[in-house]
Amino acid sequence: MPEESIWTSALATATFLADQLPYGSAYVIGEAGMTTALHEVGYTLTDRKPDFVVLGETRTYSFETITKAIRLIERGARFIATNPDASGPSADGPLPATGSVAALITKATGRDPYFVGKPNPMMFRSALNRIEAHSETTVMVGDRMDTDIVAGIEAGLDTILVLTGSTKRTDIEQYPYRPGRVLESIAEAIELI
Repeated sequence: MPEESIWTSALATATFLADQLPYGSAYVIGEAGMTTALHEVGYTLTDRKPDFVVLGETRTYSFETITKAIRLIERGARFIATNPDASGPSADGPLPATGSVAALITKATGRDPYFVGKPNPMMFRSALNRIEAHSETTVMVGDRMDTDIVAGIEAGLDTILVLTGSTKRTDIEQYPYRPGRVLESIAEAIELI
């Protein structure tokens, strides 16, 4: 599968911000995918009077960066988050994810973020436009029933749940909706696609 056919919440966030405020500025808590995507749309990354605070996924959230984000939001920066996932998987068990850190910042500032990524349908519209695809020929591959699969279903896409993340096979029955397919890993999904 070509790289340009993959759409991430980082790319969706960068596209959204570029549409909202071209060539703006952002303070980013996240990894290289987020900072690279923002840089590529012409955004300046700064901790001095940014237009936006952008919260993304990272395994290295620090108290210092979260505190800086809180202070910048209190001074007027708008709050954006890539996804509402409260936890993410690790070999040792669940880790706090973007949604948990967003809740912490919201509690401290009284400001809710705008979540750009799944399950926001805007992410799917921007993805389909960017890769020039149609919902009938596009597949949502994800590891979470509560954001990935429900978002794919609501966008009219075929869905594949991979069991390498948050949702286990035994969890599927608790949801009122079902993925199109369930596979052990992303490698199996790539072979099918």
